Amino acid sequence: MNKIVLKNALFGSIIVSALLAFVTIYMKANPEKEVSMMVGFSGMILAFFFVIWGIKQQRDADHGVISFGKAFKTGFFITLIISTIYVLVWLIILYNYFPNFAEHYTNMAIQKASPEEVAKVTEEMNSFKEMYKNPIWVILFTYMEILPLGIVFSLISALFLKKKTNLF
Repeated sequence: MNKIVLKNALFGSIIVSALLAFVTIYMKANPEKEVSMMVGFSGMILAFFFVIWGIKQQRDADHGVISFGKAFKTGFFITLIISTIYVLVWLIILYNYFPNFAEHYTNMAIQKASPEEVAKVTEEMNSFKEMYKNPIWVILFTYMEILPLGIVFSLISALFLKKKTNLF
């Protein structure tokens, strides 16, 4: 794997992991307050700007030329590394610092539900809590938070940054 991918993935991982740790600390300190999903997605988008930088750096390293396939591959590998580190950091946080996350999240969802929806939300959240006891589901849920966004970011970046030939 080349240095461009590793360097950009590392920087993106630092951003998204630091934000994840900060949000977790905030949630534990303020259990009555809900953190906006926009905070998490903003951190992910900020981290995925390193996909753009990585593709651009790869294009520059290849004398200003990069195909869509190579651009997407570069972006995808950066995304995959960022996502994997995000999942690993979440697993460390979950099992060492926030083992009651599923209970906390369930209670927040039920409290937020309208009176008509409480029974349905309670059933769904109890199902979530059961699934979250299995580490495989935890890993899959966590990848589903970040990986699809990164893949879309990689596709769009590859489309805009591809350059078939150098005109000069």
